[in-house]
Amino acid sequence: MRSTTDSINSQEYEQDEPIYDEEDFDDDQNSLIELSSSGIRLPSHHDVASSRPRARERSCCTRRQLAFSFVSALTLLYFALKYDIDEVKWVASEIESDLLGTRCNVNTSSVVLGSDLSSEPYIADPVPLDYNFSAFVPLGGGRFAEYKDGDSPFVITESLLTQSDNVARSRRVHVLNAMKHVWKSYKEQAFGRDEIHPVSGKGTDNWGGMGTTLVDALDTLWIMGLKDEFEEGRDWVKNHLSHTLVGEVSTFETTIRSLGGLLSAYDLSNDIVFLKQAEYLAARLFKAFNSPSGLPRGRVNLKTGKSHNTGHSYVLAEVASLQLEFRYMARATGKDDYATKAERVFDILKQITPRDGLMPINIKDKRNGQAYFSNNVVSFGGMGDSAYEYMLKTWLQGGQKERQYRDMWDKAINGMHHNLLQKSTPNGLTYIADRTNGKVGNKMSHLTCFMGGALALGAYTDPDGISSPRAERDFKTAKALAYTCYQMYARSATGLSPEVVVFSGCNDFEISKTEPSYLLRPEAVETLYYLNKLTGDPIYREWGWEVFQSIEKYCRTTYGYASLKNVDLTSLHQIDKMESFFLAETLKYLYLLFDPDSDLDILNKHVFNTEAHPLKVFETN
Repeated sequence: MRSTTDSINSQEYEQDEPIYDEEDFDDDQNSLIELSSSGIRLPSHHDVASSRPRARERSCCTRRQLAFSFVSALTLLYFALKYDIDEVKWVASEIESDLLGTRCNVNTSSVVLGSDLSSEPYIADPVPLDYNFSAFVPLGGGRFAEYKDGDSPFVITESLLTQSDNVARSRRVHVLNAMKHVWKSYKEQAFGRDEIHPVSGKGTDNWGGMGTTLVDALDTLWIMGLKDEFEEGRDWVKNHLSHTLVGEVSTFETTIRSLGGLLSAYDLSNDIVFLKQAEYLAARLFKAFNSPSGLPRGRVNLKTGKSHNTGHSYVLAEVASLQLEFRYMARATGKDDYATKAERVFDILKQITPRDGLMPINIKDKRNGQAYFSNNVVSFGGMGDSAYEYMLKTWLQGGQKERQYRDMWDKAINGMHHNLLQKSTPNGLTYIADRTNGKVGNKMSHLTCFMGGALALGAYTDPDGISSPRAERDFKTAKALAYTCYQMYARSATGLSPEVVVFSGCNDFEISKTEPSYLLRPEAVETLYYLNKLTGDPIYREWGWEVFQSIEKYCRTTYGYASLKNVDLTSLHQIDKMESFFLAETLKYLYLLFDPDSDLDILNKHVFNTEAHPLKVFETN
């Protein structure tokens, strides 16, 4: 569902008188804004209006902007003729710093926006079928600053929605082609294997030999209309998938990827083959719940049924991110025990939850079987993230009737706002920090970026209504967090996000020196999908398109898409690794972001598990 009633900043602004239409201006600027043969780019009038940390592009440019851009272009041309290339690059960087406001002492919170906020002014052209992704140059950070604080600065009109949808359809084709590229290589080089290595083309069975990439990708194939490829996968599942000889696996990962993938394929296609295989797998995974407290252990042997925890502790995200899948199994098979034991996890956690609703990430059993938190580390990133996600989504799955799950979500989100939500220096970017032994840190992982979508979904389904103070707070935080996560991409040299950023120094954040890699993760584009779906604002599609272009340019290989060692190195330092979630989540969310024709309904009919597998809620199942 799309809303056309987002609030508009009522502040009065100043704006220079426009003199040129963008369409008339483009041709005249082309010769001045690129010195591409030397690798130098002078910001164009689009950058003047958008990349500078004031408002982004308006429907026209101002006299002052035009004059500055024109003079800057002449300056660069002069230096190009008179001096060597290094001098030109230095001058270009100085001009860009002044023009785009990227110096450390710029305070974007004091920047004045333009006054014409009646409708979003961005006008994009449809993408041609032969679009050259290799020519894409990441556009840099600091742009679109009016979205920084979670505001909705433009009215979303019907004509704008129509225009955005038309452009999105032309982009959707390219995401579809990316999926075709991966599937073709997987089919030819590693069909039925857990993963394909995107650089070498070799197959590997690092998840126990259960065809993890194939099973994880089934619903993506269906959603993209690749029915022939879906049938290929279906036949393999029927004739070759077996769990009887598989040894020890991660209870959590196997549930969200393999069980979730099979259940979603069944939910979409109604083909009983997938439900039968899901039941075989669920029966084996379910033995992990045979623990003193009733919490599922982290590792289970599918052959013997034995289970244990790595490091003698349960992990919060692992025990509390199985509920959607096992509750669905109970409904589909009539075996209520699946739901009873999965729901008991939340009952146990509720009894020991701290006052602020924020749960530490490690749990142990006492001798009497009672569970307790065994450390004091709180995170909405790794090891904590999807536990909070499933509080909200379990409530949604049950038709919004089981209030205890919603209450746990709301309590945790209140705690997050009061204790973990931070602002960066100097520009006030919003981020969710971790807390260790009571001390709030200054890092945020890419995994935490899922929270933008989760907060937006929670706000739109708030029992008190979207206009309630709590929902408005959560929705504003969702949008502000989405902007920060977008900046995690935009500010790197490749336009891709590292695993972790550190909020310190004079420029809001720095790329983590120990975790600078990009692993094809989905959380940021997941948030962009939710926000575009709920608000209709095309800006989230624009940000997502930038991300996809960078993936195509820097990650595409002969056999798929590779991870990157360092997002700030534009020379290709690829890692021969492509997780199954790239097909299951990243490409799926990107496709849905650009798919205005999808019948998935995230407010009324469907809920995504944490691996992006959509399942119908119980009222419509």
